[in-house]
Amino acid sequence: MVVRKRKKILKRRGFGSPGYGSHKKHRGGGSKGGKGNAGLHKHKVHTMIKYMPDHFGRKGLRSTIPKEVKTISLMELDQMIDELLKNKKVQKEGDAIKINLSELGYDKLLGNGRTSHKLIIEGKHFSKQAVRKLEESGGQIISED
Repeated sequence: MVVRKRKKILKRRGFGSPGYGSHKKHRGGGSKGGKGNAGLHKHKVHTMIKYMPDHFGRKGLRSTIPKEVKTISLMELDQMIDELLKNKKVQKEGDAIKINLSELGYDKLLGNGRTSHKLIIEGKHFSKQAVRKLEESGGQIISED
């Protein structure tokens, strides 16, 4: 086994720089390829790809673009019923008319206006006023959840 002549203490105790040439060549950011995250898009790009794959880019924030909800009011629906019955887009069940809002392309039923028919409506979302008015007119709501 080789005997060490000098302790392996690299703190510049009286000697220039043990085993590293000039003291300029050992310590400092330049000998390490830059300090911190310097060069992640240049000479340290493989380090970044391997060890920090999620370093750049967006991470899970909510979209600022509002989701568009297509709505229809009771008044509009009541005006469309005759045409929908002709085109067979709604079914008549006894004295009630069954309507599926999602098949017609609507997401939410609003309570504006009145209805002159007894309606059974299937859909995703309903306003409180629409639910109240439908139940008053003898209608029914079936939620698609």
